[in-house]
Amino acid sequence: MGRHGVDCTAENILITNGSQQGLDFLAKILISPGDTALVTAPTYLGALQAFNPYEPRYDALTTDGGNVTPAEYAARAGENGGRVKFAYVVPDFANPTGETMSITARNDLLDLAEELDIGIIEDTAYEALRFEGEPLPSILSLDIARSGHIDQSRTVYCGTFSKTIAPAYRVGWICAAASLIGKLVLVKQAADLHSSTINQMVMHAIVAERYDTQVEAARSLYRGRRDAMLAALAREMPAGVTWTQPEGGLFVWVTLPEGIDGAELLALAIASERVAFVPGAAFFANDAKKNTIRLNFSSPNEEQINEGIHRLARLVGKM
Repeated sequence: MGRHGVDCTAENILITNGSQQGLDFLAKILISPGDTALVTAPTYLGALQAFNPYEPRYDALTTDGGNVTPAEYAARAGENGGRVKFAYVVPDFANPTGETMSITARNDLLDLAEELDIGIIEDTAYEALRFEGEPLPSILSLDIARSGHIDQSRTVYCGTFSKTIAPAYRVGWICAAASLIGKLVLVKQAADLHSSTINQMVMHAIVAERYDTQVEAARSLYRGRRDAMLAALAREMPAGVTWTQPEGGLFVWVTLPEGIDGAELLALAIASERVAFVPGAAFFANDAKKNTIRLNFSSPNEEQINEGIHRLARLVGKM
């Protein structure tokens, strides 16, 4: 956390079984049925899955200068019998879009959270996988600069080694004010007592000795696959198809012409072209845009990416 400009102690950290467990614990503490969570549209499907059992209402969070005021967010939450509890964002190379929040958007979010007196859940799963451009400060570090101390901050930082070292160890963490960490410790004890000690020991040894080397290797690999996918999309896709240009992470978000349903396209793509992806509708809490899909360049190699995009573009062209 010190690398991210966060001055904290062990009292500000909870080790979790991946950052996904952290999202579940935070939802358990923060959400009562009918309360409102602010999420981007689209947002990380796993976050929606973690929040949904606690029966929140969702409102769309805009990170590009949207015109919804804090008062309007609060009024809409009140009309539905609850109040706004937190905003959830993936600020760096977001899942599913690959987009990154600007420094202005991060500060605007802090302004919104202060006016509504709510927390911010900052999901940083992909932060280390930057291929180009300058790193941006974490929202938590910006919050601490404003509040003066982590224990006065409202931002909850969820980190993980799953995207940089290995997912199988399931080592993630939450960094936040000690008062919140104390509550989360009780939730953790009730859920599974503690995360695997041997996994933590192994992860510590790896990270202490090889973190920078491993991260750079991952960046180099994924950068080449990202470049291959963007080049293939530009070469193969018919007119009317657009996509994001991520500076890092694992995902490209594709918008198809109106009338093409991503779920229907998936069924056809598997049956006729043996190509799989994730339909975009699953990433929307409300008002799903069905003509969207998420492509992932972490697993296939460049040859597979080229062939897969060729097959997918051929099918989209037929539709």
